[in-house]
Amino acid sequence: MKTTLDELLALTRVVDTGSITAAAEQLGQTTSGVSRALSRLEEKLEVTLLRRTTRRLELTEEGATFLAQARRILASVEEAEEQMALRRQQPAGRLRVNAASPFMLHVVVPLVAGFRERYPQIELELNTSDQIIDLLEQRTDVAIRIGALRDSTLHARPLGANRLRVLASPAYLARRGTPQSVDDLAGHELLGFTQPDSLNQWPLRTADGDTWAITPSLRASSGETLRQLALEGGGIVCLADFMTAHDRAEGRLLPVLEAHTVEVRQPVHAVYYRNTALASRIGCFLDYVGERMRA
Repeated sequence: MKTTLDELLALTRVVDTGSITAAAEQLGQTTSGVSRALSRLEEKLEVTLLRRTTRRLELTEEGATFLAQARRILASVEEAEEQMALRRQQPAGRLRVNAASPFMLHVVVPLVAGFRERYPQIELELNTSDQIIDLLEQRTDVAIRIGALRDSTLHARPLGANRLRVLASPAYLARRGTPQSVDDLAGHELLGFTQPDSLNQWPLRTADGDTWAITPSLRASSGETLRQLALEGGGIVCLADFMTAHDRAEGRLLPVLEAHTVEVRQPVHAVYYRNTALASRIGCFLDYVGERMRA
């Protein structure tokens, strides 16, 4: 579009006030600035919009036709701005959220009812993926990622952190015995991840350092699958607290090698693209989840 909103505004104000000087005062501009805007507009349209005399300004026939369109355009822009202001006060629209299935099940899902009650005009769409996704390709507004971030093209907001613990079910420990040292794990069933391999570095203190690389007896891509396997007595697992809080509280999973465990916390971030101001529906979702994770 060649014509600018400033030029349309200059034309309508000049017509409404009856003079360039009065229009300039209303717009907070100089008289010469408004005059130049009108001249640019006429040059772009290649028509005369206003006849200028020493006493008054008069619309040409072309000017009257164009003015009607200009008013409609400016009214539409004003209405759009008002709608955006209203959305900031009452966030609305579809919000597509992606997270690994364990985080979605154990953290996001329990918060949905309260979030929808507070923001009834936001339409949530929840998707799960245990692999890192392309936000644009998957049409995702915000994704929750656990662990170190690698994609520098994204904006990120920290939501919290979760401690890692080594755990097993009472049934497994009764059947196979409780390991007393890290070396004892060599004789146990260890449940690990298919990828990334960093998730198979357990926070256990040894003579060589504060991590111990396991060789999994069984691998899975999802932490929720590993949790279920551990609950069924399938072996020893290392998982984040957000997945196992209820299991530990109710005695379904028990800490293993607590004296040898280093306190390691996995960071949790929300990542999103942002070219301008953060959409209010995204901001209120991040605030809501962050507040409850910290609590």
